[in-house]
Amino acid sequence: MSNPHALPKYVQTAEMLIREIASGRLLDGERLPPEREMASELGLSVGTLRKALEDLETRGLLERRQGSGNYIRTGDAGGVYALFRLELIGGGGLPTAEVLSVDLLPKPHDAPEFGPGPKAHRIRRLRRLGGTPAALEEIWLDGSRAKTIAKMELSESLYLFYRHTLGFWIARAEDSISVGPAPEWSAPPFGAAPGATCGYVERLGRDQDGRAAEFSRTWFDTSVARYVSRLR
Repeated sequence: MSNPHALPKYVQTAEMLIREIASGRLLDGERLPPEREMASELGLSVGTLRKALEDLETRGLLERRQGSGNYIRTGDAGGVYALFRLELIGGGGLPTAEVLSVDLLPKPHDAPEFGPGPKAHRIRRLRRLGGTPAALEEIWLDGSRAKTIAKMELSESLYLFYRHTLGFWIARAEDSISVGPAPEWSAPPFGAAPGATCGYVERLGRDQDGRAAEFSRTWFDTSVARYVSRLR
């Protein structure tokens, strides 16, 4: 069954290529394979691939030379997953997300201050990289940002939901990285049982005005994924 909240295929493809550029696996000046060959390798129609390449060209990440081909141009990629730092051990991996639950609850006592409301929307998700279960996320969004959030409202990209539905966006994030036990709600297909040691990230996300808007915890399976931050 297809995921009704999945990003359009051309957006997924563009974001996958952006992550390849950001990681250095696609280099400045590198010529991409011919479009029909590339579309076949990715399991796409040529039209869908061309739409993704047009997106990259608009962002200044691709130069299309008539009669010669498509060439990578590195730059500030941005993208839907610009703040997403997990990659497969071998590199890359298109992120996707499955929402497990959404609840409005009192804010956790051990969280830093984020927003004025006494409650927050707790969003639990399973993250996959390239289709492989890689991480569990627990995101707490300040309750003053929305009266209610229904599970069916959320798109695969939470930050797109913030921008398009709630009218703000996460412009900056502060991450603390360590190891910790998988949460008690951990379950297959995530590969770590409750209490098993995982990679662990706490994040405080700030909006475009510098105000703390969300607090999140991420547990990732270190046999599948790694945390990567690149400085430019």
